[in-house]
Amino acid sequence: MPADVPADTFWVETLGCPKNQVDSDKLVGTMLADGLVPARSAGDADLVVVNTCAFIEAAREESVGTVLSLAAARRPGARLVVTGCLAERYGDELAASLPEVDQVAGFGVPVTLGRARAVPSIDLLNLPRPPASAPWAYVKIAEGCDRACGFCAIPSFRGPQRSRTPEAILQEVDALGAREIVLVAQDLASYGRDVPGLGARSLVPLLAAVAGRVTRVRLLYLYPSDLDDGLVDAIGATGVPYFDLSLQHVSRPLLRRMRRWGDGARFLTRMAGIRRRWPDAAFRSNFIVGYPGETEDDHDQLLAFVDEAQLDWCGFFAYSREDGTYAAGLDGAVAAGLVADRLAELGERQDAITARHRQALVGRTVEVLVDRPGVGRTHREAPEMDGVVLVPRRLPVGELADVVVTAAIGPDVEARAVATAGR
Repeated sequence: MPADVPADTFWVETLGCPKNQVDSDKLVGTMLADGLVPARSAGDADLVVVNTCAFIEAAREESVGTVLSLAAARRPGARLVVTGCLAERYGDELAASLPEVDQVAGFGVPVTLGRARAVPSIDLLNLPRPPASAPWAYVKIAEGCDRACGFCAIPSFRGPQRSRTPEAILQEVDALGAREIVLVAQDLASYGRDVPGLGARSLVPLLAAVAGRVTRVRLLYLYPSDLDDGLVDAIGATGVPYFDLSLQHVSRPLLRRMRRWGDGARFLTRMAGIRRRWPDAAFRSNFIVGYPGETEDDHDQLLAFVDEAQLDWCGFFAYSREDGTYAAGLDGAVAAGLVADRLAELGERQDAITARHRQALVGRTVEVLVDRPGVGRTHREAPEMDGVVLVPRRLPVGELADVVVTAAIGPDVEARAVATAGR
């Protein structure tokens, strides 16, 4: 924004994954430092920033729809800036097709967000951010990715992996003041490989250091080949045996076509070993349905895996063709109707598994972190992604409490208080 156009209040709308939320928090920190104040709503703001997602076609459509909606709702004279993945990946095209937008800015956000100074570029990764507004917070420990998965365009616009220093990460953890820290990155377990003096397996000591500062630490997005015994033990030792594994499929030929490691048998063996160490471990994963060349046999293998793996949480997503990716040039497209049928079959099966897991908690005493009045989470539930524990509203937000599960309602459970230790 030009320096002669004042902007007293701001609103940031965030779409996409937790990593985008971290970026938005850092933009908020920059704007607060620049003298702006948060608006009560997007319609009241002088500056509206939309942090977009462009991972798949559905995300791009949601991002554009949100931009148009906010453009129509903004007050006269308010400026609209679009940033994030969509802006980085399709900047010129987006600017040309959305005249409602005042500026399209990539990850560097080369605009003046406040009144006092121009910002030629911003390194979002290491910007400070405001204290956490909830008892938990995401912390991004690296940006970019060095892998070449056939379906993913992220490396083309997020760039190669760029790990933060442990000192910068721990400083951010301390400043946030949250009781639970959720570490995120495009390729979490590869943290440190790109930094001389850190190297591979640097996530283990970092995890231990963060765990020494907060009540809970949780990891999201682990590539399965990097989940070695040392990392498994480090995760379990934190008291949050939650394993979010980026599997994508289980058919070995299809995974190779995806340019991915592993197969269903390896994944099951690894999970069985984790459960022997940590019987109360929780597992989450995501799978792509309809990748070019996916056969009925591949689909049957995935169905069988879902039955045997008994994941606590699982998402299934239709393959999205992304320009510039290896998969974009592959033959063997799967008909949309067949993809929809496969998604429905997998979703129905997993919903039943999740419901059984939640029902199995009835009668158990569990420890929850109270996120907001009447809502808590055990180690089994990641924030914003999984089910929740419905608890008495009198339990203090931000505290740990022991509760007894009394009922299961789909992915959620209800519980009554046993004791609140004020921990």
